[in-house]
Amino acid sequence: MFELDPQLQGDSVSLGKLALCEVLLAKDANYPWLILVPHRASITEIYQLPDEDQLQLSKEVSLVSRLMATHFLAHKMNVAALGNVVSQLHVHVIARFDYDPAWPAPIWGKAKATAYEAEELETTINSLRALLAADFVQEENAA
Repeated sequence: MFELDPQLQGDSVSLGKLALCEVLLAKDANYPWLILVPHRASITEIYQLPDEDQLQLSKEVSLVSRLMATHFLAHKMNVAALGNVVSQLHVHVIARFDYDPAWPAPIWGKAKATAYEAEELETTINSLRALLAADFVQEENAA
């Protein structure tokens, strides 16, 4: 049975679920940062997913990357499935800018996480949920 890792749960806010993945917003206002977690129990690596889930994960990562790049006018999108701290399979999708606190290095260990102000968090959650919902509806209608 699928259960979200407690650290992911504590470090993020759920935005909803796509066909395969739970979409989480990292609680770090330094970067627009989403995390996709496939709803599959006991999976730590992409290659452990069945082929159809691997394809779906790729589609969902691409969808979220495209939406974030467009919405935030990102200079670069960073996508990573590390799992060194949290072993549950999850994919980071991070919008990067040449003025962000870690640029051009990877974000890990560069800048202390900055909490969202309550109003900023609510606005960010609502705008990202609307963005994901609108695009998901468009893709379903095109199918």
